[in-house]
Order: sequence, then C-alpha cells, then structure tokens
Amino acid sequence: MSDTFITRIASFLPNEGVSNEDMETYLGFVNGKPSKSRAIVLRNNGIKRRYYAMDQQGRPTHTNAEMASLAVRALCKDSEESLKAIDLLSCATSIPDQFMPSHGVMVHGYLPELNAVEVVSPSGVCCSGMHALKYAHMAVRLGDKKMAVACASERVSPVLRAQQFSEEVQQMMKLEQNPIIAFEKDFLRWMLSDGAGALMIQDKPNASGISLKIEWIQGCSFANTEEPCMYMAAEKEPDGTLTSFKDYTAGEIASQSVLSIKQDVKLLGEKIVKLGFSKLKEIMSEKGTSMEDVDYFLPHLSSYFFENKIDEFFTQNGMPIPKEKWFTNLAAVGNIGSASIYLMLEAVFNSGALKKGQSILLAVPESARFSYMFCLLTVC
Repeated sequence: MSDTFITRIASFLPNEGVSNEDMETYLGFVNGKPSKSRAIVLRNNGIKRRYYAMDQQGRPTHTNAEMASLAVRALCKDSEESLKAIDLLSCATSIPDQFMPSHGVMVHGYLPELNAVEVVSPSGVCCSGMHALKYAHMAVRLGDKKMAVACASERVSPVLRAQQFSEEVQQMMKLEQNPIIAFEKDFLRWMLSDGAGALMIQDKPNASGISLKIEWIQGCSFANTEEPCMYMAAEKEPDGTLTSFKDYTAGEIASQSVLSIKQDVKLLGEKIVKLGFSKLKEIMSEKGTSMEDVDYFLPHLSSYFFENKIDEFFTQNGMPIPKEKWFTNLAAVGNIGSASIYLMLEAVFNSGALKKGQSILLAVPESARFSYMFCLLTVC
C-alpha cells in the first residue's frame, strides 16, 4: 500500500469576525431580552470571535455546501489543473443544508470544473471531519485514488437564531410559565459557528516545502454504554433514549423547539475527557508512541474549560505533554464542529514553524454519544 500525505490545507470563513458583544445582534434576543446564560458560557468557553454565514438581519450569505466548495477552491488557488485532477471528494458536516441530496454531491455541484468523481458524505458531529479524512486516506493508500480531497464544513447559525425559539416562548407565556428557553438549548447558542476547511491527500509528498505523512488514524465510539449527550431533531426521554422529530406533530416540533441543538451539560462534564483520552492512551501504547515523541498536540476543544481537564488527565495517567506543545485557535475562529480540526491544522501547517521529522497529534472528541478520533502525522 502507498504512504499518504497531506499536501495542501485551506479554509474558508464567511464574512467578518463577530465579537462576543455583537453575537445577539446576529442571533437575536429570545423574547426580546438578553440571554442570562450568555456571559457565563462565554466566560468558560474562552471564545473571543466567530463567524456566521449570514448578515445581521439573519439573511444567508452562503450555504454550507458553498462554503465547503470555497475551501476546496482555496486548495487549488495556484493551479486550476490541480482542481481538475481531484478524483475523490469526501465531505463531512454535522448539519447539511438539506436531508437529500447528500451534502457531498451538493459540494460537487458548486465545483463544475471537476469531473464525474466519487463523492462520499460522512455524517456525525465533530468526528465526521476526521471520518472524511480517513476515507480519503484509505482510498489513496489502497491506490484507488491519486488526488483525494477531504473537507468539513458547518453552517449552524440559522438554528441558533432567536426566531427558532419564538413559538416555544409563546407557548410558555400562554401557560403562564417563565418564558426562558432551557439552558440545554441556550448553552449551544454561544458555542457554535460557521466555516469550512479542506485537505488534499496524495500518495507522494510535495516536491518542495513540507507535507504531512499520515502515520495512523484511529477512532472509537462509546455509544454501546453511554446515552446521547448532544442531539438535534429529537427529544431525550427520562430513560436516555431519543424520540425522533418524525414522531412529533408539526405543532409539537415548533412549540418544543425539537429541531434545536441540545446539550446535556452535566453528562458532558462527567464523561467527555475520561472516556476518550483513556482510549488514546491505549492506542498510543499499541502504536508504540508516547507523548514524548509528540511535538504538536492539536485537541479539538468546544471550550477552553476542557483544556485543564485534559491536561490533568494526561498528568495523572503518566502521559504529560507540556503546554507549549499545545495549539488551538478556538478563541480566534470559534467552535466550527467538524471543521475545527482542519482550521487548527491549517494554522500550524502554514505557520512556517514546522520542521521535518516533527510529529503532530490530533485529538477530536465528540460529545453527541461519546465518539473520538485520533491521528498522528509526521512533517516531511
């Protein structure tokens, strides 16, 4: 089998960055009042700026698939021929623009210069971007493809807008209840944002400059033992199961904001670090790799709150990694779900700081039902 190399990395962020102070200008005020949880959530997550694919009136400026296509185009900005040479599109997202057609073929539709190529659409949440990368990696490694592109994108801002909760608030007012949406819904309004990233995977490194050799990509799910923690288009029952939006009436979907994204914050804090990073310890032992061999550690963080939690776990389990080896750009670009790891890797790749022979460890935890992806890269 061929070795595989990441030879180019690009990203696309829509419009201008939005500060913490301006967020509700874009997302709106639920029931006409500022959110009481916004300041608390932002203080813990540490995000200072994010991007939305809409203007201040909520009018869309880009689709999800369009942003992904613009990231792919940025990969090939110096060579139109390389765009035409792409033979696989592996396109991930958490929330596609539509259920059908698939997200991947919609991205392909924005790239008419490409040929009739193979397209796949890994689904999921944060891990789906890594699944897209692994599919592209395996296709090139098998010799089936020569120039594969993995991309990940999110356009979550429309489901964070206040209008999405207006019917629920009105229903609560009719029942003479306090018209404040539950924290499990309000929490994620201040956590998520839009954008896209793309990676090119080939069977040879760049002739000049650096490339990233993919040493291994490993993942795991704990859904066999753990109940859902983050979910959308469903409601969680007392026994931990989910009831699909398809089993609600149209009125119930609106009055209960069933289509909103929800997070069980207590379950998140209890499980997200100890489950996945215990598995990372096992994987690294199996691969004969230690944290001492890692030069850059890129963890996908939904919040800086978890940075110290991960650091504490590493120290307690005999696998410490100095903070100077850590890198995240969460504060500057926000949490873009499946695309976050792509934008982190792009920042490091294009920083000019990488030296041949260095190792980069990627870690992507996904709280939806506790899935994780890990990857080791070598600069060459």
